[in-house]
Amino acid sequence: MGTGGDDDAVSAQLPFFVYGTLRPGEHNHDLFLAGRTSAEEPATLPGALLYDGPGYPYLVEDAQDGGPVAGACVRAAPEEYARLLRTLDQLEDFIAPGHPRNMYERVARQVTLADGTALPAWVYVAADGVARDLTARGQRIAGGDWCGRAGAAGV
Repeated sequence: MGTGGDDDAVSAQLPFFVYGTLRPGEHNHDLFLAGRTSAEEPATLPGALLYDGPGYPYLVEDAQDGGPVAGACVRAAPEEYARLLRTLDQLEDFIAPGHPRNMYERVARQVTLADGTALPAWVYVAADGVARDLTARGQRIAGGDWCGRAGAAGV
């Protein structure tokens, strides 16, 4: 992780905002999060767009045209936090902030819980090059909900 900001965030143990295959009920949730969390609750992230990827979504921040993206705020069990952070970084192809081979960047953003509470959480957003390609040629997921997209299995 290497930067003071990441080290501070690890010690603070920010929750994760998950919006695609890591959401409760989706296949990667069972593989990577089941049994490793202390809380999971519905949440939204404002100012973002979702794009369809090959079996998973990409989130692109867009304060002007973006709307709320549906997801869940997932809190890691304290004893699982460091390992889960490393695992999710690897799953999301996040190497280090701004690394040219990142598929996603891990950034701290304010998310809103269903009761209106706002809190900071880690969010994996499309890395700059990926985001440029998606905004130019990608297929947006209308409504900002991966689980509610057209053709979603199990919905």
